[in-house]
Amino acid sequence: QVHLVESGGGLVQPGGSLRLSCADSGSTSSINPMGWFRQAPGKQRELVAMITRLGKTLFPNYGDSVKGRFTISRDNNRNTVDLQMNSLKPEDTAVYYCKGWVGAVEYWGQGTQVTVSS
Repeated sequence: QVHLVESGGGLVQPGGSLRLSCADSGSTSSINPMGWFRQAPGKQRELVAMITRLGKTLFPNYGDSVKGRFTISRDNNRNTVDLQMNSLKPEDTAVYYCKGWVGAVEYWGQGTQVTVSS
């Protein structure tokens, strides 16, 4: 059973950086792809970035809102996916969710709060 657990969220000032990590603590299933979504209060959950086992991003532009500031990476041996977030802005404030697929089955983490505020 896949069990995704996120870590690394918190409070950071505008312009700061955070690194989110997501690990599968429940199994050794091959999860592909893996990715990060986020949901701000009152808004729909949106894709931030996704990455395959081969290291290819499925959405290379990451979306205009995070392009050039966020980087996704993964470690296949540990079934982990990280999101490095730089030059954070108040509008990046949201709950960030890790997501992964094993075949056609989707798995979500519980989410980690990121708050960008001075």
